[in-house]
Amino acid sequence: MDKSKVIAAYRRGIVNFRECGQLLGIGELELRSLLELTETSASSEPRSRRVSS
Repeated sequence: MDKSKVIAAYRRGIVNFRECGQLLGIGELELRSLLELTETSASSEPRSRRVSS
C-alpha cells in the first residue's frame, strides 16, 4: 500500500496509530518520525489553487 495513502487515512481517522504502523511495516518510533517529517514537509509546500471554469 502507498505510504502517503496510509498516512492520509491515519490523519482522517480511518486507521489508528497502531494500524498505520502495521500497514507500513514500521515501529512506533519510526512512525512518529515519519509523521513529523510529513507534517513539516506538507506545511512548507505551496497549496494548489483551484481554478474555476
